[in-house]
Amino acid sequence: MSSNPALPRGRSSTDGLPPRLSDAWIALAGLSAVFLFEMLDNSVLNVALPTIGRDLGSSTTGLQWVSGAYSVAFGGLMLLFGAVADRFGRRRVMLSGLVLLAVASLATAVVTTTGELVAVRVLMGVAAAMTTPGSMALAFRLFDDEGLRVRALTVISTAGLVGLAVGPTVGGFVLAVAPWQVLLLADVPIALLALVGIRLGVARDESAGLRRDPVDVVGALLGTAATAGALVTPTLLVDAGSASVPGWLVLVLTVVSATGFVIRERTARSPLVDLHLLARPLVSSGLAFKAASGLAVGGLSYLVTLQLQFAWGWPPVLAAVGTLPQVVVLLAGGRFVGPFVQRVGLGRAAWTSAAAVVSGLAVFGALSRHGYVWVLVALVLVAAGMRVVGVVAGASVLTGLPADRTSVGAALVDTSSELAGGAAVAVAGTVVAAVVTGSITTTTWSADRLAAFQDALTVAGVGLAVVAALLVVVGMLRARHTDGPEDPVDAPTSDVPQTTTDTPAPTDPTRPTTHAEETTRA
Repeated sequence: MSSNPALPRGRSSTDGLPPRLSDAWIALAGLSAVFLFEMLDNSVLNVALPTIGRDLGSSTTGLQWVSGAYSVAFGGLMLLFGAVADRFGRRRVMLSGLVLLAVASLATAVVTTTGELVAVRVLMGVAAAMTTPGSMALAFRLFDDEGLRVRALTVISTAGLVGLAVGPTVGGFVLAVAPWQVLLLADVPIALLALVGIRLGVARDESAGLRRDPVDVVGALLGTAATAGALVTPTLLVDAGSASVPGWLVLVLTVVSATGFVIRERTARSPLVDLHLLARPLVSSGLAFKAASGLAVGGLSYLVTLQLQFAWGWPPVLAAVGTLPQVVVLLAGGRFVGPFVQRVGLGRAAWTSAAAVVSGLAVFGALSRHGYVWVLVALVLVAAGMRVVGVVAGASVLTGLPADRTSVGAALVDTSSELAGGAAVAVAGTVVAAVVTGSITTTTWSADRLAAFQDALTVAGVGLAVVAALLVVVGMLRARHTDGPEDPVDAPTSDVPQTTTDTPAPTDPTRPTTHAEETTRA
């Protein structure tokens, strides 16, 4: 196997890789901080949306953009920066993104309008696109042992998932004593922690571990346009009306861009995304499970905020307390992830955990209007599922890809989750805006208007749960193409992912090999 292009300074094994998780603690601390920012950002902001709306006089659509602008920039640019990182250095791109994150977060202090806040959120999304794919890619390549890889990904995902769960709680208490801007300014110390950890704990990328082919700029532009268009079209159509010329124009451009992207990636000599790799069972199933989880988590987080603070009139502090069960499950469930994956296997762990997340969203959509107990059940199911699915889905995708495409692979994982989450917010916000007349932040609530609002939450929750369930089914069907157990934890000393039942293609000496192929040929 080729040498690792990004190693922690300090102790190392005879082959240049750390033999224990503790030997890479500086690097893991920095990478965990990156993932903490990604997951904490939107979760801590969601609880502040009502406060932000009243402070800035935002419309219903404006609030949706405050949350969605970040997802549009993040999801749209992640594949591009993943490809750039694989060619120019994962560490270099990540450090540049962290500097941009700190600057953008500081800009929150001077925001006075909704438009300015949306612009800041776009910059933060760009920074996240530069940093997030590298966190998973570098963690995966810090070790050559599959057991250590899964443990490293578990450590990083723990930081992120705890941030996702703690965000609403912390945000609610902060809003009781400080302005909402403090929530985004908190990203500055997180960025600095990540900057120090990666600067000291991760070595510079070696040229031998980087790709030499050019970046597919045309494919990147088409992919970004298709992604951004898919997320903004529903909002434009509802905000300006179904007869809106700009809305339909963006829809047409989105379809054209998506079609052009597929054609480009099939014909380019150096495609941004090799579509043949996406067809591998480990890759396609992992992406489907991750997308299902992202859709459910993003939808539930947004809808719970609307339910507790708008439909029921809870203040931010009480809403924060209402999300505490999710925090408890995430903190307590960490020790059970490894044993659970070992017992049932990577594939089964992926689909059962994704199904739990989807079930939580379905419970919320169907029953939340009948009392907090159903919100509690939804939060617990989602927390239990996402505690597992983030690790196992990411490990599946990275194991199924060639060794020199880990950044793009990690970008695919995060893109699928972020796009699904952004789409969930767009759909939920669009449904609410279509059903409830006027701004939900300024208009007086009547009984009829409140009933319509509750109906909108139900429609959005159930509809998103159905789509997420379909993604889980797709993942399960793709996972059936694998031959035998897929769980790398079952054989922690092996670097060999399981093969598939697909007929192997003839050997091409110019094609990058996977970890499994390298080991088999050895």
